[in-house]
Amino acid sequence: MQRTLITGANGFVGQQLCKTLQRSGHHVIAVSSRASQAVPFANETVCCDIREAEGVAQIIRDTSPSQIVHLAAITHIPKSFDFPQLTWQTNVMGSINVLEAMRKFAPECFILFVSSADVYGAAFKRNVPLDENVVCLPQNPYAASKLAAETAFNEYFRRGIRGVVARPFNHIGAHQSPDFVTASFARQIALIEAGKQDPVLKVGDLQASRDFLDVSDVCHAYEKLLGLSEGTQEHPRCFNISSGCSRRIADVLDALIKMSRADIVIEQDPARMRPSDIPCAVGDSQRMRQTMNWAPTISLNETLKELLDYWRAEAATA
Repeated sequence: MQRTLITGANGFVGQQLCKTLQRSGHHVIAVSSRASQAVPFANETVCCDIREAEGVAQIIRDTSPSQIVHLAAITHIPKSFDFPQLTWQTNVMGSINVLEAMRKFAPECFILFVSSADVYGAAFKRNVPLDENVVCLPQNPYAASKLAAETAFNEYFRRGIRGVVARPFNHIGAHQSPDFVTASFARQIALIEAGKQDPVLKVGDLQASRDFLDVSDVCHAYEKLLGLSEGTQEHPRCFNISSGCSRRIADVLDALIKMSRADIVIEQDPARMRPSDIPCAVGDSQRMRQTMNWAPTISLNETLKELLDYWRAEAATA
């Protein structure tokens, strides 16, 4: 049985990944930033600030993982601008803390580092699906810190650490923070339906197009990548996880509104208006599809329905 340690396990993706891996027979060790709160679908929960090297080292020494998924990060782009030191300390130094602890106490372990498609940045202006060989041109502290962390991982890989980097595109689903666009839409619609918000849905920039995936499909991709730990052959070090399709945010909003029974007015909110420098972002995932035999299986409409139903349940108890 694989002993799989997941950093950032109390987050949106982390909780879903714990569930996916535990159901596949992994012994899941959840590393959470929240003290005294067990992570669902984890066999063990330990608490740690990823920025504290000694704490990270003690956890890896004590738990003896055979696999690690490093998810812990500052992921909200506006927050990365507001708190750059926190972003760099968490996303870069936190990653190095994990790598150093692994080198010292679990050198045979295999690590999956979850980076981000945001590292491509200005390269998306080419308006074509990007593959892993494109030069990255990050445009915000979050993306820049993720690319810096990738550089650290590649250096440790060069020195013999076993692992791989994933670059997931926009993944959405239940339990995601309403700081993110689709969750914000679904939450507002649910509150309007419940009579807890005026029938005005406030939005920011709707013109950008993004490559959306269901979080469950992304977690299954991570599970596939962890399977590389059992092979002896050389494999690529970096994989895009994407649908290959770009959807306008305006169209996603329209799909959610069509699922609602309420009459809703859309209103642009100046506080939410952050016109995107990247009008269209879409990924080429042929490497993942061909090497790992992975493809997304959940349609965007299915994901949006589940997302809206989740927020309806939340609104009912708010």
